[in-house]
Amino acid sequence: MRVYLPATTTVLERLLDQGRLEGPHTVFTVTPQLRGFYELSESDEELEYAALLAAARASLRLIDNDPSAARRRVVLAADVPDDSVTPLEDDAVDAGAARTTADIELRDVASAHIDVTEAEDDVRAAVNVVIEADLGSEDAQFLVDQVEGHELAWYATQEIGPAIDLL
Repeated sequence: MRVYLPATTTVLERLLDQGRLEGPHTVFTVTPQLRGFYELSESDEELEYAALLAAARASLRLIDNDPSAARRRVVLAADVPDDSVTPLEDDAVDAGAARTTADIELRDVASAHIDVTEAEDDVRAAVNVVIEADLGSEDAQFLVDQVEGHELAWYATQEIGPAIDLL
């Protein structure tokens, strides 16, 4: 099953150094709840993109907790065993949220998605207010929404190391 793991540049470095990220992990994927939320969408590609965007929003919270991480959202697209994934059935979480008990091995990563340099100022602003946005602040939510205007760059697995070196 394809899952989208929110991450930071620090997490990417650990994945490259150790070759894996030990589970369990909170991930985003095409869950029955996500399909229900986007009931008019019949495209799995659109649903996977929605899961990717949800993981990118979650990456903001991880960056907030990691002062050493670059101010760029990071999402890893990885394939894990279907039976390792359990959707989170809680109205308070994103419809695509799930838990996987699987370790994420570097060989399981299909791609990495990382913000480009031009997004850093917007990411920094969003990271500074993401908790307030979660608590309902419209001004803070505006800043979080601004960062979603930046498309994440796509990197093949073998490009992750060079991409990190360029940061």
